[in-house]
Amino acid sequence: MRRFLAIALSMTACVLFAGPVASAQLAKCRISYDINGWSVFYKTSKGTGRITCTNGQSADVGLSAHGGGVTFGTFKVIGGKGTFSSVRDIADLYGTYVEATAHAGAGGSTDARAMAKGEVSLSLTGTGQGMSLGVAFGGFTIQPR
Repeated sequence: MRRFLAIALSMTACVLFAGPVASAQLAKCRISYDINGWSVFYKTSKGTGRITCTNGQSADVGLSAHGGGVTFGTFKVIGGKGTFSSVRDIADLYGTYVEATAHAGAGGSTDARAMAKGEVSLSLTGTGQGMSLGVAFGGFTIQPR
């Protein structure tokens, strides 16, 4: 019985004096990016971007994409914007996303991408220059620079 009381008192003291448990705040992150590429059934593109988050974290990143589909042309997007789903840390955003891409344009070009990596999703939109038309699926990789 004494042992039980000692354990109960110890547990109560831990609860009373431990203080509040720190909870990880989720951050909303955005990306601004420039990217260019080409496609003839196979689509490839490279670019750079800057991620900023509401928790104060930010990073310059390198971007690359590879995939295929019914797609033809060249494109260049400058000043594109994107939004990530909420994350605990900016490091959760790095890696390869599965993407679906639609692009169209002659002179002026529009680029729209929707992608996911585990529980993290990202949508990108941008306008630029090029002559392109198509739909493609593949991988979109974000790496710290």
